[in-house]
Amino acid sequence: MGKITHFVHQSLDGFIEGPNGEFDWPRMDGELSAYAQALTGSADIFLYGRVVWDMMSGYWPRAEEFSNDEHDLAFAPVWREASKVVVSSTLTEADWNTRVINTDVVEELTALKDSGAHLLLFGGSSLAGFLTEHRLIDEYQIFVHPVVLGGGRPAFATPQQRFDLTLSETRSFDSQVVLLRHERAD
Repeated sequence: MGKITHFVHQSLDGFIEGPNGEFDWPRMDGELSAYAQALTGSADIFLYGRVVWDMMSGYWPRAEEFSNDEHDLAFAPVWREASKVVVSSTLTEADWNTRVINTDVVEELTALKDSGAHLLLFGGSSLAGFLTEHRLIDEYQIFVHPVVLGGGRPAFATPQQRFDLTLSETRSFDSQVVLLRHERAD
């Protein structure tokens, strides 16, 4: 059986981007970068909502033109080669080994999990909330950065229900980022 892992960077006050959409605050040190590379290397499919897809597909295909950061240079070819799924009601097609799911999202992602695939969901509050609401996320890896943004996009737009999780790991990185890894309790 496969799984969906939610991989997200957030501020201490629970936001995944600042009040003006800024995402210039995550601290990616060498230790955190190595952890992220191992996590992305364990995934069969990268999973995105359309907003995060737009950001990722606008950067990673040509990351070497924008950055000489060691993390970026290591991840760019991995991203280009990886199988990807985008969940969107507006997007109809996408490049870079990407399948778009427009309808029957729960059924389509359940079928991928049932096939044994490990899907890695990159950020995105709307899709994360939707998948949480439908209990499709098996593991949450939330990286809390030492910054208070004072507003912006929250880590979860929904769900509107309560359920329990089990803390399976905590870890702090050299950059003072803290990993909170939870699994569904059911």
